[in-house]
Parts: sequence; structure tokens; C-alpha cells
Amino acid sequence: MASPDTAPVRHWKKPPFIANPLLRYGLLVLAAAYLIWAFGSLPFNWARISEGLPRAARIFSGGFPPNFDRYGLLLTGFKESFQIALLATLLGVLLSIPFAVMAARNIAPMPIYLVGRAIIIVSRSFHPVIVAILFVAAVGFGPLAGILTLTLYSIGFVGKLLAEEIEEIDWGQVEAMRAAGAGYLATLFYAVFPQILPRQVGLSMYQLDSNLRASAVVGIVGAGGIGGTLMNAFGRYDYDFAFAILLVIIAVILLSEGVSGWVRKKIW
Repeated sequence: MASPDTAPVRHWKKPPFIANPLLRYGLLVLAAAYLIWAFGSLPFNWARISEGLPRAARIFSGGFPPNFDRYGLLLTGFKESFQIALLATLLGVLLSIPFAVMAARNIAPMPIYLVGRAIIIVSRSFHPVIVAILFVAAVGFGPLAGILTLTLYSIGFVGKLLAEEIEEIDWGQVEAMRAAGAGYLATLFYAVFPQILPRQVGLSMYQLDSNLRASAVVGIVGAGGIGGTLMNAFGRYDYDFAFAILLVIIAVILLSEGVSGWVRKKIW
């Protein structure tokens, strides 16, 4: 009998996701074969790509140094983007709360749960650019289309994560409120919402960051904001002004990321 000092050391190894090695390696081979086939079947125009590389170099060289002479136009476009992002975040977060309650399985009846989940799924199904094109066609060019687009986008993202957060709350507080005779709304306000408040504030800050970025994108299709100014600059071959706009967008996103990180630390 081996002594404890001479016994072999046994190390725990995490079991693979797919236990059968033939199936595991077979799926890897199939995935690699599909990637090779997909890459080879796509119609890449290598001649155009080779011509585009020098063109891209000219664009980047024409963008330096960035031109901030028309800072008034830049500030006007960015001010509109910030207003769109802020209003859309406020509206989206406020509207996402009832939809999150509807989409939480532990506090909503099945019919209401299905309706809430369906609304969140539909609002998350389309890229903001596609939704912006639809709203531009419906309400015309301008910031209203951008606000509606990003509000719908915010409802889908924040509502989904809040619903999942509600489903993971401490159920003991809910049972205590119900045992004391509290109604449904009182239980929501005093047992459910306090538990998800830190998460909701963090999601709201993150969604504001996301809407600031998205406002520049949806503006390209006419939904207001700095995106329209950026598209016009590229259309006029004002690459130095376009790069100035891009630098401002990057600086603002970095600043908002730092502020949101500071707020999340204070909350948690």
C-alpha cells in the first residue's frame, strides 16, 4: 500500500462540453470545412480590393491633420446627437420597465409574459439602421426619427436584461410583502424594484453610451445628429473635417464611458 507521500497526484479536469470525442472532433471538422467553403464561395473582387487599398491610403492621408475650423457645424451636429441619445435613453428606460415586468416569468401570468417577451423580441430583431430607415420614411428626416429609433432599440436591450434581473430576485422579500397583505403594485414598488435599482441605473448609463454611438450611425440615413454631418463631409471629400468629427465622437464616448464607470462604482 502506497504511503500518502508517494501516492500519485490527481488533478481535476473539466469535462468537455461534448463527451463523445468522435462527435466533438467531427463537429470541428465540419465547422472548418464550412468556413473554407463559405470563404471560397463568396464573390470577392480581388482586383477591386487591390485598387481600393491605395484609395484608402489617400483617404487616411487626406484626413490628417484633422480640420476643426468648422467647429460650429461640428458642435451643432453633436449637440443634436446628444439630445437624441439622451431623450431616447430616458424614454426607452422608462418604457422598458413595464415591458420588463411583463416579460418576467416569476411575476407575470403566462399570457402577459408572452406578450411582453414578444414585444422585446420584436424590438431587438432589427438593426437600428433598418429601423431608422423605416422611421425616416414614416415621419421624415430629422431628429424625431432618431429618437423613435433609439427608443425602440433601448426598450429591447434594457427590457430584456431587466426582465432577467427580475427573474433572479430574492423571492423572500416578495413573499414577506404578500404575507403582510400588500397588493401587486405595492409588492413591485417595495420588494421588486429596490432589488433591481442598481442594475437598472447601470444599464441606463450603458444604454446612454450605446445610444451616443448609435446616434452617429442612424444620422447617416437621415435620422438627425452628427451622422448626417459626417456623411456630408465624406460626400464632399472633406476628409480632414470628417476625421475631426470622428475624433470628437471617440472623445465623447471615452468621456461617457469614464462617467458611467464612476457612477456604477458609486452604486455598487
